[in-house]
Amino acid sequence: MPELERRPIGEFAGRHTFAELDGIEPDLLDDLSFLRGTLADTLTEAGATVCEVVGHRFEPQGVTVLALLAESHASVHTYPEIGAVFVDVFTCGDRADPEHAVRLLATALRTTSVRMSTVARGRQPAHT
Repeated sequence: MPELERRPIGEFAGRHTFAELDGIEPDLLDDLSFLRGTLADTLTEAGATVCEVVGHRFEPQGVTVLALLAESHASVHTYPEIGAVFVDVFTCGDRADPEHAVRLLATALRTTSVRMSTVARGRQPAHT
């Protein structure tokens, strides 16, 4: 079986996935430690290289978590008061799958309400 063709290093192309997840247990969306670990785990499972994860818990509620990836970045912004979260995953190249990362995160947050869209960014390769 032939080896999969890979894009050259430094190619200016990626996928940016935006998602909104609803119907989530409010306590999960206010747990900074859980969200940091879960975001790192789901990104790794989706093929991304996690360099660093930082987060902040707001008063009286809500969390923002940012992941610095070798492939770019990801973020989670929670709204426990309505059981919802915004998710943003941008990955350059073709090693990591941002849509898979969002689906894994939705599973970890125990929701089936996922609205997701993906934008191709950069200079997309010509298909022959």
